[in-house]
Amino acid sequence: MTAQEIAAVKKSWQLFRKIDPQLVGDVFYSRLFLQMPSVKPMFKHSMTAQYEKLVDMLSLVVSRLDRIEEITEDIRELGLRHVQYGVRPGHYKLIGDTLLWTLEQGLGRDWTEEMAAAWTKCYKTLSGMMIDAAYR
Repeated sequence: MTAQEIAAVKKSWQLFRKIDPQLVGDVFYSRLFLQMPSVKPMFKHSMTAQYEKLVDMLSLVVSRLDRIEEITEDIRELGLRHVQYGVRPGHYKLIGDTLLWTLEQGLGRDWTEEMAAAWTKCYKTLSGMMIDAAYR
């Protein structure tokens, strides 16, 4: 990612983080389950805890985008764990689309084409690392 793309992701996340993580998680997972009901059984534990995990992981990733090598192993391990939950490579596109949709809904008028492009690149980079670790 370029420095400009990283800055766009960080700026948008700073704005987005003002939203309650429970609301973010509820919106994200409601949309995901609506779009792909078959993934709902993968979530056997408290969704409240899952909402926190989602926001915490995104916060970690965003905070280290300019030093991604510091969390590369964490991202790879996350990809390996997701295999155990039943996540397949084909799921990643829908998850990415859901994440972008959630960000756009939360940011409203603050969401820009530049942010959308930067987040798309960010997600493709991260999901690519996860898929690579899990399915190479």
